[in-house]
Amino acid sequence: MKAMPWNWTCLLSHLLMVGMGSSTLLPRQSPPPSQKRSFVTFRGEPAESFNHLVVDERTGHIYVGAVNRIYKLSSDLKVLVTHQTGPDEDNPKCYPPRIVQTCNEPLTPTNNVNKMLLIDYKENRLIACGSLYQGICKLLRLEDLFKLGEPFHKKEHYLSGVNESGSVFGVIVSYNNLDDKLFIATAVDGKPEYFPTISSRKLTKNSEADGMFAYVFHDEFVASMIKIPSDTFTVIPDFDIYYVYGFSSGNFVYFLTLQPEMVSPPGSTTKEQVYTSKLVRLCKEDTAFNSYVEVPIGCERSGVEYRLLQAAYLSKAGAVLARTLGVRPEDDLLFTVFSKGQKRKMKSLDESALCIFILKQINDRIKERLQSCYRGEGTLDLAWLKVKDIPCSSALLTIDDNFCGLDMNAPLGVSEMVRGIPVFTEDRDRMTSVIAYVYKNHSLAFVGTKSGKLKKVELHTPRGGALGECWVSRTLAGLAVGL
Repeated sequence: MKAMPWNWTCLLSHLLMVGMGSSTLLPRQSPPPSQKRSFVTFRGEPAESFNHLVVDERTGHIYVGAVNRIYKLSSDLKVLVTHQTGPDEDNPKCYPPRIVQTCNEPLTPTNNVNKMLLIDYKENRLIACGSLYQGICKLLRLEDLFKLGEPFHKKEHYLSGVNESGSVFGVIVSYNNLDDKLFIATAVDGKPEYFPTISSRKLTKNSEADGMFAYVFHDEFVASMIKIPSDTFTVIPDFDIYYVYGFSSGNFVYFLTLQPEMVSPPGSTTKEQVYTSKLVRLCKEDTAFNSYVEVPIGCERSGVEYRLLQAAYLSKAGAVLARTLGVRPEDDLLFTVFSKGQKRKMKSLDESALCIFILKQINDRIKERLQSCYRGEGTLDLAWLKVKDIPCSSALLTIDDNFCGLDMNAPLGVSEMVRGIPVFTEDRDRMTSVIAYVYKNHSLAFVGTKSGKLKKVELHTPRGGALGECWVSRTLAGLAVGL
């Protein structure tokens, strides 16, 4: 990536550490008596796990997806309504599920782990998808969690057979006079013949409509989906794509992922498996997925590489941080948490970093890659989808910021990593979650840690220009702060 001229001043990270109660989805750790604070708490059933939480931005009501239950809470965490989702008789080997046809596998009482929870504001309903019956979804009325629909009789209704709560991510694209779309991204757990790893579905107005969750487009040759080829598993037997976060911005939908790949360490002729964090981008209106592009992301500070994505959140820059970054206050920033290294997905190291990506810079890098590929330079560079190197094809056309691909040079990978700006690192208590927002023109981030702490990170420019000596490299490779 080209070096970019930056006029930087120092970024300060102001931290406020608060002990968290058990009402959060983070583990509980009580602070010393002198530091105790009063928090409103909500506790579910004994030994019950909370999986997902969404807040209705219009009412402040909170919806919690738990194992075997959906809760609706008031803004002060009082239970308003509950909806039972399990357990029920099932077996993960039953495909189609036994509610559609008889299954010869032994059935046992099985918990329903909530895997996705989305608010459909347009139709005032909650989309709650679980682990039972190959990942079917319920559509519940926001007011009282009354079941409006539960499509289960078609293969399009089975979103994922993975039992882990964080295995599915969804993004709703809304329209004024048309049915909405639901982009679904999921791990497939070695079953690519049953589940696409990414797809766009119809979100019909009628919750009981036959076309609910049908692919936006599907014919004999093309569909609004991408499946992991079976050849990929001959190279990496346990290959999967793990989706960490998803959002929409402008004309695109984005997903942040972790993907295993085989690489040769420096000086070695043998390959080893590592995990690479990648951003995936698709055009909202692309029914054939010709716009699919993925780009590796990570960040580095003081020579330490942070490459394993843990969490992410989209926010605005705000006026104060925008001046430091050289962007507009309304520009999108991606706040991300990475842990150190690339080799451990399930047992990440405690060293972690909070990093910022300017979304426009990622899009500019994607546009550069599209332009070079359409000049016939390089290969498609997407090893998991195209096991063989396929050269880019030359075509005379203009590629602007909103280019959505053709049925050539697609899907496409970017080989060079886009590096974020590290603003805070933690060596002992690994950061595991992040949210951010703008308050009185200031950009604030809140990160949760493995031990159950909450840290408030205020990003701003110190008065008088600098506190001590502050500097930054002229590329996105890193930010150094001297105090």
